[in-house]
Amino acid sequence: MGVYTEYLDRNLGFADLAAERKVQLQRISQLRGGRDVLVYASDLGKVQAFVSIIYTDLLPINDQLANLKGEHLDFVLETPGGSGEVAEDIVRALRSRYQDVAVIVPGWAKSAGTIIAMSADEILMDATSGLGPIDAQILWQGKAFSADALLAGFKKIKEEVSETGVLNKAYIPILQGISPGELENAQNAQDFAKELVTKWLSQFKFKRWTKHASTGQSVTPEEKRKRAEEIATQLRDHSRWLTHGRSIKLDDLRRMRLQVSDYSENAELADAIRRYHTLLRMTFESNVYKVFETPVSQIYRYMLPVVQPGGSPEKPHALPRDARIARFDFKCERCGTVSHVQANLEAGQTVEKGAFPFPPDNRFRCPNCGTEHDLSDVRRQIELQAKKPVV
Repeated sequence: MGVYTEYLDRNLGFADLAAERKVQLQRISQLRGGRDVLVYASDLGKVQAFVSIIYTDLLPINDQLANLKGEHLDFVLETPGGSGEVAEDIVRALRSRYQDVAVIVPGWAKSAGTIIAMSADEILMDATSGLGPIDAQILWQGKAFSADALLAGFKKIKEEVSETGVLNKAYIPILQGISPGELENAQNAQDFAKELVTKWLSQFKFKRWTKHASTGQSVTPEEKRKRAEEIATQLRDHSRWLTHGRSIKLDDLRRMRLQVSDYSENAELADAIRRYHTLLRMTFESNVYKVFETPVSQIYRYMLPVVQPGGSPEKPHALPRDARIARFDFKCERCGTVSHVQANLEAGQTVEKGAFPFPPDNRFRCPNCGTEHDLSDVRRQIELQAKKPVV
């Protein structure tokens, strides 16, 4: 049986998911020799939320770091990317506390997430994990473009004019739409990502690389920087990856001569990481879109709730933390019948006349047509807002 199926069959509520995540984070810590564990994860599917790396992430990251007391850190990272400047600040926050930092990527860590991964002493992935190109994305005429592709396009125009002595009239609207300053900004954005990765690989990833495996000779600082720059250049090469969202896999990184640990080679560690990642994805099936957590604490970012006491999903309001019940209207997708459902948050509450009690197994059967609906997501949202389980 798959891990996801196993957890689905257990009908875990939101509080249960949180508790089980903690169990797996403790396992990861123990299997990694007692290292501290910090998670920064976003729901890659909630495009309407602030899932990218942004300035406001720094406060919860620093807050969760304050709950950790060890000397070595495993940073579990799941992100679509975001601000390179904030990524730099995150790395500074981690390095101000720890001399040794490993980044674990159970799923995706794209763009600025890849930049963070390159600051690690050790990177842990498996065959399903993916990093991404670090080619900077810029806004031009209302659209997002690869800075590298934009610069390459203008270079091509320049070379064509040099060869023919004639400017193709089709290029005139393009040239009129962008200033030399914007081209300079594009170049700066590209250089920023490359310089960060080059610096961090040299300083952290390669700090234990002291001997050449083939000759046994000592590795010089210049050789470390050269290797780091080669890797950074490949990660930034838009012409190689073609799209910003392309997944760069473990084997791709090894072909760049970057050492990456395959955590699937340790069966127990792989089980703990995959279980945690599955639980994380199940947590994101609620209105949570970001999780910052350690084995003993957590902070959530979540979208507007869709359940309210005495209301309906169409009129969202926050559920008071002292609420004893939560009522909502549920519309059957098959016949359109609207049913009033009541979830009790404390034992002994009377179900309002005309309402249906929230089903213990999360399976609600329409009283009109008999269609069965899964209310697991609704349960998680209620429990998230109320900070206590449905009873």
